[in-house]
Parts: sequence; structure tokens; C-alpha cells
Amino acid sequence: MIEAVVIDVDDTLCLTEAASFDLENTALTRMGRDPMPRSIHVATWGQPLFDAILIRSPGVDVEAFRAAYHPAIAEFIADGRLDKIPAENYQALDQLIALGKLVMLLTSRTHGEFKHMLEPDHLLASRITAFYYKDNMQYHKPDPRAFDELLQAHGLAPNQCVYVGDSPSDAQASNKAGLHFVASLESGIRQRQDFNNYDVSAFITRFPDVVGAVVQLEKSLGQTVAKG
Repeated sequence: MIEAVVIDVDDTLCLTEAASFDLENTALTRMGRDPMPRSIHVATWGQPLFDAILIRSPGVDVEAFRAAYHPAIAEFIADGRLDKIPAENYQALDQLIALGKLVMLLTSRTHGEFKHMLEPDHLLASRITAFYYKDNMQYHKPDPRAFDELLQAHGLAPNQCVYVGDSPSDAQASNKAGLHFVASLESGIRQRQDFNNYDVSAFITRFPDVVGAVVQLEKSLGQTVAKG
């Protein structure tokens, strides 16, 4: 009944808030600007970076920040400080595939922020059916139309899909689009009460738990259909 599991990247597939905080401050420092406090970064986490940086560093020249930020990304990736996906998370992706699910990534990152994960030799390449990011989507979260292209391209109905994310904006977008939603609390930034206004099929505290969450959701859906 669940045909596809669609997964957010940041603080869902891999924990990135702390690394992103250091990365952005590295770029700001190289521009000669003061580093931001962690509290502001956490409070605006989940927003598109080049929008959020205007709050995180008021008065910043976004294009100058972009020019300092992209070289820093390459350094952090080379040092293993950003986008390190644990082995058990890859194993969870493999288990979902073994269950017959399509596995896709949908993120608000730009191509420049995401391109290293799109390389053909990346461990994700053989596991992910499709990648959706800011540059190849017409709409973006929290707009529920962010899922339109994915659904149309793969001939899926919203209720055949689960979106796994870590933020209320993820829940908002998937709820309005009609997808099931699984909330990841692994980063510790969000709590259950942050999702009180949304329909959440399951909460997970570590990414590999998504496999059990999807299996249980299918069982629940099957029981509902049987009763109907």
C-alpha cells in the first residue's frame, strides 16, 4: 500500500545542523563578519539557507556569502565534517528497497549544496530512485506542491507515499499534499509537541527506525481497509 518513501536530507538522513552552523560561520568569518550565535541558527533551522542567512547574519551580502560558502562546503565534505551518512542508515535504505519501496530524496537544498550527493560513485546512487532539490523543482517546502512533480513522474497517489522529515514545515507540506508523514526527532532540536498541529503517522528517534514505522503504517492501513 505504501509504494514510495520520500526522505528529507538535513537532520533526517544525516545529522547536519551542528556541521552547518560551523560551516556557515566559517564562511561569515572569511567575509570578515561576526559569527552568528547557535541559538539563531537553531531557531531558523529548516528554512532555505540563503533566506535564513539574512536573519542569521543581518545585513549580509547574500551573493558574497554564497561565494564564500560553496568553497567551504568542499572543504567540510573532504574533511568528513558534513553529510556523513552512517552505515546503519544505508542499511535502512536497503531494507526499504527490499520491501519493494521506491526510495527518493526531497530537500530544499540548491544544486550547489547538494551536488556531491548526486555523484554517480556516491553510495546513494544505487539506492535512490530520484533526487529532488531546489533547482529541479518548481515549488518548494512548505508549499505542498513541492511533491507534485514527484507524484506525477512516478504515477503515485499521495496516500501511497510517506515523507520522512524533521521539521514542522515538513509535516505541513506533506499533510497538505496528502502524504503520510514520519517525524524524525534524532537531532534533538524538535520535540513531539512541535508537531501537535500536524498529522504524524510515527515518531522515530533514529533513522533506521523508519523501516519499522513504514511496516507498521502499512499494517494500520490494511486493517482500516479491512474494517471498511
